[in-house]
Amino acid sequence: MEERMKKQMAFALEIDKVKNIFRQTHLSSHGRNENDAEHSWHMAVMAYLLKEYANEEVDIAKVMLMCLIHDIVEIDAGDTYAYDTEGLKTQKAREDAAKERIFSILPEEQKEEFTALFDEFEAYETAESRFVHAIDNLQPLMLNNNNNGGDWREHDVTAEQVYSRQRKTKLGSEQLFEITDRIIKDNIQKGNLKK
Repeated sequence: MEERMKKQMAFALEIDKVKNIFRQTHLSSHGRNENDAEHSWHMAVMAYLLKEYANEEVDIAKVMLMCLIHDIVEIDAGDTYAYDTEGLKTQKAREDAAKERIFSILPEEQKEEFTALFDEFEAYETAESRFVHAIDNLQPLMLNNNNNGGDWREHDVTAEQVYSRQRKTKLGSEQLFEITDRIIKDNIQKGNLKK
């Protein structure tokens, strides 16, 4: 096997580890915790399905690839819960180190491509990255809503914390933010989110 293919196959095997990174979010209908691979796959399908609601025209292939790779760094960095204030302080440093190690397995130009795509997602400056963030925010919210706010209740999450995270959703999709807003208000009313 030539060196290039060896590197690509090594990367393909390495990213299998993302299936073992479990998130705080539970699968719908009170299932087990979802893993990063399930989250990323779900996001990619949702992005394709909901692309017409992006605020700006997006390159959907780029959006879907961004969805699929945005959490690969969690193989090393671990999942940082959205409302974990202590974990959020070190998240960037942990993810930057993970990005360097994991993407360095690839041939150089693919490393550069994946690194650029990950950095674009993090920078939040393009139509694609803003839309991916909207989907990344909506997907766990939708699951948590389906589970009667169980994850929020378990972690004593407040409505303000959820709104603070979701405010950027409208930068990627005003229409998806309207759904988000309805879900949050509904869960405040049900007592799943503290005011």
